[in-house]
Amino acid sequence: HMFGRPPAETDMQRHFRVSPPSVHQMMVTLERNGFIRRQPGVPRSIEILLPPENLPVLEWLGIKTSKSMG
Repeated sequence: HMFGRPPAETDMQRHFRVSPPSVHQMMVTLERNGFIRRQPGVPRSIEILLPPENLPVLEWLGIKTSKSMG
C-alpha cells in the first residue's frame, strides 16, 4: 500500500527487525493458513487473500474507514 508493490522478504526483515528465517517462516505460515498467496520463484508476488474489511486499519498510512473503530 505504501510503495505500490508487495514487499520483499528483506523489506519485512528490516521493518520488523527479525532474521531472514523468521520472515520466511511467517510467510510460509500465512500462505499455509490461506491468508496470502505467492508465486514460487517470483519476487514480490505476495497477494493478500482477505477482504480489506477484515484487515486492521493502519492509521500511520493515513487510511480512513467508515466503520466506527470503537
